[in-house]
Amino acid sequence: MGTVTLGVSIAVPEPYGSLLQQRRAGFGDSAAHGIPTHVTLLPPTEVDPACRPEIEEHLAQVAAAGRSFPMRLSGTDTFRPLSPVVFVRIVEGSSACGWLQERIRAEDGPLARDLQFPYHPHVTVAHGIAEEAMDRAYAELADFEAAWTVTGFALYEQGEDCVWRLRREFSFGGSAHLPLPPQPNFFRPPAPSL
Repeated sequence: MGTVTLGVSIAVPEPYGSLLQQRRAGFGDSAAHGIPTHVTLLPPTEVDPACRPEIEEHLAQVAAAGRSFPMRLSGTDTFRPLSPVVFVRIVEGSSACGWLQERIRAEDGPLARDLQFPYHPHVTVAHGIAEEAMDRAYAELADFEAAWTVTGFALYEQGEDCVWRLRREFSFGGSAHLPLPPQPNFFRPPAPSL
């Protein structure tokens, strides 16, 4: 049957998600409507469909060890000239994203893989479009601000039409109703061994 392409990400909630998706489309990024606004934890990864149960069990275990954390976006930045991307910056929550993506890509897990670039959590608002449009995205979203509490992450699958579709959500084991601990202690420590 071949492979399927999966990705793991944190969805940017409404109203911010739709707003940034519409702005991305407005800058001329034709991929915008097929990609829900997100923070990537696992980039597009080809896997054998038979491995999906193992993958979902692995993601459930990662989520169970996680705890809700605050996320705040503010302003824009770019990866140019290294990569043709303009993005909204994560100014709070990036270390939690780093913790999650390391565990999702654990060497002994079903999603082990190397990254093309060092991990840098962000929210893409323009990718691979004309330089003038990239400059416009950078300038017009420079004052963008958003904040919310991240309570989990999700598994997506890319269809043959290049649209990414939600397949399963994974909630963190820590309760969203507990007071949020200060960073970087946003995850429960491992249980002491007996």
